[in-house]
Amino acid sequence: MEFETRAIHAGQEPDPATGAVITPIYQTSTFAQEEVGVHRGYDYARVANPTRTALETALASLEGAEHGLAYSSGLGATTTVMHLVDPGERVVLIADVYGGVYRMTSRVYEPKGYRFTYVPADEFDENLGSYLGDDVRLVWVETPSNPLLNVVDIRRAAEAAHKAGAILAVDNTFATPYLQQPLELGADLVVHSTTKYLGGHSDVVGGFVATNDAALAERLRFLQKSLGAVPGPFDSWLVLRGLKTLAVRMRQHCENARAVAAFLDGHPAVERVLYPGLPGHPGHETARRQMRDFGGMVSFLAPSEAEAVALCSRTKLFTLAESLGGVESLIEHPARMTHASTADAPFAAPRNLVRLSVGIESATDLVADLEAALATSGARSPSHASA
Repeated sequence: MEFETRAIHAGQEPDPATGAVITPIYQTSTFAQEEVGVHRGYDYARVANPTRTALETALASLEGAEHGLAYSSGLGATTTVMHLVDPGERVVLIADVYGGVYRMTSRVYEPKGYRFTYVPADEFDENLGSYLGDDVRLVWVETPSNPLLNVVDIRRAAEAAHKAGAILAVDNTFATPYLQQPLELGADLVVHSTTKYLGGHSDVVGGFVATNDAALAERLRFLQKSLGAVPGPFDSWLVLRGLKTLAVRMRQHCENARAVAAFLDGHPAVERVLYPGLPGHPGHETARRQMRDFGGMVSFLAPSEAEAVALCSRTKLFTLAESLGGVESLIEHPARMTHASTADAPFAAPRNLVRLSVGIESATDLVADLEAALATSGARSPSHASA
């Protein structure tokens, strides 16, 4: 079956008890057992819940995975993956990693003896192998990355990681399984914040991990049960509902983002546009090879930090808010908001960076909103070149 069909039907057969077409919200914490140790596949909702099972089945199918595990948040999923690593082992990450991940690695795990190496995006494809050794357990990449929209060649990263005996985890949140299939490109784990595009309506927080490795899946399921970072049935149901329209939403997100990026790329008050769909983006060719389209996220550099902050308050349709991937368009200042925790890191988000989550409103209206917000910006000097 094609992607769009699986998104609606995989793991979501009509309820056998009532015939309900939509998977019910099994709002229960425990399940009756026929006798001691004999039940219908469910005993306690932290271990498993039918609504969560439907989500895990459907989303695993979309990622081309044999196994899928849902979590209470993207960081809950990330925390669980980090438990595959033991103290003294090393994790190698792309440098411009999500601020919440950096906060976790630097302030939670490093004090416990875990070791982390952050590789600049412009070195990742060519020189990743030089950062790897026998002590590396995990390689972690975001592609496209948050918030600089850097692109990593997943196949090359997988080859380098496997040569060193490490596993490769790819955060696929920005791309979604509709645009990119990391497991097909050699990744061992795919991680999502389902809060974003998969839920798609800014009304749920969740996470997900997919894999084709049975041993990794078994360990992750044990950790899921033992650490307890599981989503409730209603949250699972909301993400499951979001999956049904993922393909059609992503097509519109991408179309709108192309229009927004093209407008910004020619604007005199914009220093540089960061969007993989622009031919001048350094990761454009890689993105073209491994993605169906270029996504709905656009970042750009304003002439100054002050102008970036002011611009975030001048838009009307682009709402000033954290997070991303909903049907509505959002604008934020990463250095002071989502990536404030990286302020002291050598790869801190540029102070003049603005990040847009381009929604599915009319592209004409979105461009007009940005045009009005930029109208009061100081024009850049002729020496500045757009990307």
